[in-house]
Amino acid sequence: MYHNILVPVLLDDGHDTAASFAAARALADEGAKFSVIHVVEPIPAIVATEVPKEVIARNQADSLQKLAGLSKELSGAKAEMVVGHAGRAIIDYAKSHDCDCIIIASHKPGLEDYFLGSTASRVVRHAHCAVHVIR
Repeated sequence: MYHNILVPVLLDDGHDTAASFAAARALADEGAKFSVIHVVEPIPAIVATEVPKEVIARNQADSLQKLAGLSKELSGAKAEMVVGHAGRAIIDYAKSHDCDCIIIASHKPGLEDYFLGSTASRVVRHAHCAVHVIR
């Protein structure tokens, strides 16, 4: 069905990517490309000046290593960290990399986003391609 699939992931311990990766495999055409991304919010300047650069560098390296490990579960996937607001960064990445499908997991929402989480909701509303939401 799809040739270029984007799977945004969270690197938090409580989030499982297995369902998203299974959906990606099921929806992929033969020879499909996969991109696994993690979006990092920019650190406010006032905070960045108080945190040692070594700590920031170590956290980025740890995150990249964890992302690379996750992406191995989806054979042939390209792993990448992106800086920005999660919803907007996912949409922009998908558009600039000609993705034809985004598979995004949604958490249990609060009242402000009753049916979808806020990031998933933004992606569904603004993406130029198909979006599959995993719950």
